Amino acid sequence: MILSDKDIKKELKKGVIIITPPPDLSVQLSSCSLDLRLSNQFTVFQHGMVPFIDVKKELPKEFTRTITLHKDSQHFIVQPGEFVLASTYEWIEIATNAIAARLEGRSSIGRLGITIHATASLIPPGWRGNIVLELSNIGRIPVALYPKMRICALTFERITTPVEIPYHKKKNAKYINQKGPLASKIHSD
Repeated sequence: MILSDKDIKKELKKGVIIITPPPDLSVQLSSCSLDLRLSNQFTVFQHGMVPFIDVKKELPKEFTRTITLHKDSQHFIVQPGEFVLASTYEWIEIATNAIAARLEGRSSIGRLGITIHATASLIPPGWRGNIVLELSNIGRIPVALYPKMRICALTFERITTPVEIPYHKKKNAKYINQKGPLASKIHSD
């Protein structure tokens, strides 16, 4: 069952959902979702630096670089066919008492050809961190994105019972307390 705007406000007030900095509900809250904003950091892939990605090995440091925009008025251009990592400006914490979230793209962004995630849409109970966005431009025209623009939305769902082991207590939780657009850690599977 997806939470309504009324229920999202209740869960924020109770601390079941914690968002830092607190969202401006007059702008970011929709009827059944909460918009999140784009951070100022982007991880780009330097394709010519390695011949291929080996999922059993850590990504070489020279394969990615992080670009930081220092002013909210600066833009980052996502070229057609490009894949970059970004993250939410907000830090998200979800309690373990029967709430999970799903990352959704915003229609206004999607209509420009920008997808927000490739596969990682589930935000499990016990999550703590910035949410990494897997941005792609599937359109044919470059798109400029700006820090703190509303880029995605979270919907919240009730799960049947509290989880036994929340994400932040899992031994194999590779992305707990992640800050910024971290690259894949699949090599540690």
